[in-house]
Parts: sequence; structure tokens; C-alpha cells
Amino acid sequence: MSPCPSPDPAPGAAGDRVAAVLDHLFRNEAGRLVAILTRRFGTENLQLAEDVVQDALVRAVETWPFTGVPDNPTAWILRSACNRAVDDRRRARVWHGKQPLLLPLVEDILVRGAPADGPRFEDEVKDSQLRMMFVCCHPELPEESQVALILKVLCGFGEREIATAFLTTEAAVAKRLARARRFLREARVGTELPPGDQLAPRLESVRKAIYLLFNEGYKASQGPTLLRQDLCDAAVRLGGMLAGGPFPDAGPTHALLALLCFNMARMPARVDPDGTVFTLGRQDRGRWDRGLIGRGVQHLAASAGAPELGRYHLEAGIAACHTLAASEEETDWEGILDLYDLLMQVTPSPVVALNRAVAVAKVRGPEAGLEALETMEGKNTLRNYHLMDAVAGHLLMEAGERSAAAIRFHRAWDLATLDAERELLRRSIVEAERP
Repeated sequence: MSPCPSPDPAPGAAGDRVAAVLDHLFRNEAGRLVAILTRRFGTENLQLAEDVVQDALVRAVETWPFTGVPDNPTAWILRSACNRAVDDRRRARVWHGKQPLLLPLVEDILVRGAPADGPRFEDEVKDSQLRMMFVCCHPELPEESQVALILKVLCGFGEREIATAFLTTEAAVAKRLARARRFLREARVGTELPPGDQLAPRLESVRKAIYLLFNEGYKASQGPTLLRQDLCDAAVRLGGMLAGGPFPDAGPTHALLALLCFNMARMPARVDPDGTVFTLGRQDRGRWDRGLIGRGVQHLAASAGAPELGRYHLEAGIAACHTLAASEEETDWEGILDLYDLLMQVTPSPVVALNRAVAVAKVRGPEAGLEALETMEGKNTLRNYHLMDAVAGHLLMEAGERSAAAIRFHRAWDLATLDAERELLRRSIVEAERP
């Protein structure tokens, strides 16, 4: 779905409330409503579900500034989208003459007569999005297509955001999505959860989608702000549902939740009200959320029953080392480096190698960190990733090579897409070029 257009605001506080509610609905509810409608109308109508939810949001933009926000705005959107879906299906069936009119008419009556709110509606909203995540993870789809489909349809990501998450191009993402939608449509994949023994192969893709959803909220790839609290909250909510549901192999899910809680606990100190970004070493640790840190510790303990340590256990362990340390100087960097070495064995990637180089520099000095950067496999994959140059610049500064550091900071500034990141890099450039 493309972003919902903004209405001409109604005067005063009423207009502000309309804009705020519509923004919340698009960011937090659109994916769940698509999931509900796909469950009702089948995966062969996935594109229809996306279209009618988008249409309902546009109708809200056009009408709510004049009529006011309904008592249950989510139910209003669902009802409007559902009515449009029924109308579209009826017209299609009449046009093609392949189906009698009785079924869509009955559907129409049932939809229009259904209550606008209540426990049944709330339960359906909570259940359908997670259920559809498992549906999207059909074993005959490649894993990257599964996760891309979840992020696009159920989490509201654009092709650019998905491309950033996978370090690929928007065109490649568009092709993956088209193939995935075509498969679901032609295979007429059902919306019911598969039997328990068939859930396990899909769990990892669902966890990966939740992980990437959180990452986009923790460091947005585009938009006016670095942080998107709504995406982080949605990831934690979905992870909690996954951990509390009747799904096998809960250990990695608890480890994932521990990772999310530790990282989200630091968010209040990452950006100040003026938009200034603070790196981990410069954050006010007194502003970290102790409640979330406690939840992270609980989930990390609950993950201990897993038969083997996976990527989420290791990443949660790294996050715990950072979050539980009293200061930057007291951080267990040797333990963090050990965990990164294990992570490179479990799930090697250029991004993991980049983060490992920072740990190498903390333990063995900046020259060793720079050597780790130069010798890492797959570094060409990160040639347009601004953090590669930013990390190199900081290590060069520590090594006393200020001119070389300035060059890397300038390149990082050119590649960065967010104003907050560019401002952070601008300060680094000024420091590197200071006489």
C-alpha cells in the first residue's frame, strides 16, 4: 500500500485529532485489516484486500474532517473496506456470469449487519495478522519472498524499505512480491493455520519478519525521523503473541523478544527533543527504560531451554552486555567479541562483520578494527551502506588519521538518507577537519 494522502485539516484541535487518528490507523492497523479481509475472502483476493483497505483509508481522509472521527475508527475502516470488497466481488461475478448472486448478497447482508465493535472484532484483529504471517510463509515460497510479502502486506513497508532491509534493489523486491502474490492466488492457499508439525518450518520466517519490522522502527531507512516507535511497538506485540501462542520451539522467540526489549529500552536516550542523535557511548543511561530491561532479562532466561543457541540468543546476549553495563568503560567488550565470533559462525553476513569490527577495535585497538574491516568477506555489498564509511571514519579518528577519517565521513554523509544521521556525520566531519 502507498502512503495515505493527507487531508486538508479541519480547524483547530478537531483537525489535529483527525490527522493523528488517520496516521495511527495507517501505521498500526492497515496490515491487520488486510489480514482480516484476506482471511475472509481468501488469499486469491490478497490484492483486493490491500486495495479496499487503501480505499477505505482514502474515504476516511475525505470524510472525517467534516463528519468527525467515529467512535470506533478501526471498525469503520474495516466495515468500509469489507463493503467495498463485497461490492467488487459481486460486480465481478455478475460481469463474468460465473457465480449466482445469492452468496455475495448474503455476504453483504452479514457484513452490514455485523456489530461495529465488541470482543469478537478485537479478537479477530489480534489473531488475523499473526495468522496471515504464517500463511505468507508457505514452504513453496523462497524465504526472502515470504518475509518481503509479510513486510509489504501486513506491516505496510514500501519497496524501498524492504530493499534496505535485504541490501538489494527496489526492482528485485517488486519482482519477489509479484511472484509471491501470483503463487498465493494461483495455488489458492488457505488462510487456516497448518497442523503443528508444519508450523515449525514457518516460524523462522515469521521471526525474521518481526526482527526486520523492529529494525526499521529502531533505525528508519527513510522519513523525517530516525525512530518509529509504532513499528517497534508492533514488533514487540507480535513477538509476544508468538511467544504466548501454541507454537513449537519457543526458545528463539523468547530470545528475539529479549533482543527487542533490550534495544527498545535504550530508545529514550537515542534522540533528544531537537532530533540530535546520540551514539551508545554518549547516551544518558539514566534515561534507559528499566522496566523493559527487566522484561528483556526475563525473556532471555525463558529462552535458555532451546536445544541450541541461534542468532537471536547471540544478538540478545550482545544487547544484554551493552544494556546491563554501568558505563561504556565497564562494558564487557571481550565477551561481546566472543559472541560476535559465534554469530559469524551461525549467521555470517557483512553487517555482522561490520559490527564485529567495532568490537575488535574496542578489545585490540583501532588498527585491528580497521584490518577487520579491510579483510571482511562481502564488504562490497556494503559499498553504498553509509555505516560502513562512518565506522571506518571513527576508527581512523581513533588511530590519529584525521584526514583519511574526514574523507570517509564525507562519503558516509553523501550516502546517508536521514537528516538526523547527516547531522551526526556533519559533527564528525567538523571534528575531523578541526585544525
